[in-house]
Amino acid sequence: MEDNGFRLNHTMIRVKDPETSLAFYTEALGMHLLERFDFEEMQFSLYFLGFAASLDGPVPEERGDRIIWLACQPGILELTHNYGTEADDDFVGYHDGNSAPKGFGHIGVSVPDVYAACERFEQAGIEFVKRPDDGSMKGLAFIKDPDGYWVEIFSSSGLRKQIIGS
Repeated sequence: MEDNGFRLNHTMIRVKDPETSLAFYTEALGMHLLERFDFEEMQFSLYFLGFAASLDGPVPEERGDRIIWLACQPGILELTHNYGTEADDDFVGYHDGNSAPKGFGHIGVSVPDVYAACERFEQAGIEFVKRPDDGSMKGLAFIKDPDGYWVEIFSSSGLRKQIIGS
C-alpha cells in the first residue's frame, strides 16, 4: 500500500509543569522550542520541540510561515500543559504507560554516543530507568523526564550490534 506522502509529524504528551519539562527537553536533550501556542480561553498551552538535525530547513521567522512549516516536519514532540497542574499539590501527574494498565511506552532518541550522553545525564541528575550496561540489552539506556515518561537513548550503531550482531 502506498503511503500517499504521509509522515509522522508529532507525538503529544501532557506535562505538569511546562518550565521544568522545557528545561529537560531543551537543556538535557538538546531539543529546540519551535513554537508555542497559548489557548487562554481553554486553559492550555502547546509547546512544539524538535532536534535541529531532523528539521527540513531553517525555522521561518514569520509566524504564519512557521506554522505551515511546523506541520510538515518529521519527529516533533508536542508538550501539552493544562493550566493549574503545576501549582496543584493534589495533582499526582499523568500516567506514564509503563505501569498497569500499560499503554504508551517511551520516546526514542538516537544519539552519537550512548555512554557520553548518559554521562551528561548523570551529571545533570537525571533519573535512569536503565543504564547502558544494565540487563541483557547493552548499549541503550532509559531515562525519565520530569513527568516520569521514559526516554530511550540509543545509537544506531549500538542498536545494530544488539539486533543483528554486526
